Amino acid sequence: MAMTLRLSPEDEQALALLAEADGVSKQEATVRAIHEAASRRLRRDKVASLSAAARERYAELLDRLGH
Repeated sequence: MAMTLRLSPEDEQALALLAEADGVSKQEATVRAIHEAASRRLRRDKVASLSAAARERYAELLDRLGH
């Protein structure tokens, strides 16, 4: 799907620097940044979910260890 991306001059500069550093086009740098951000978000959400489940599962033990 075609998409127009409007960037501030500062964001355009940051994207150009990122693309140059990775040796890819600005379009490829944009796609990579989207994938990396999505991956981080999903990983963070998964860790938070697993942490909450572990805290619930081991609540009694954690409470005893805290005293």
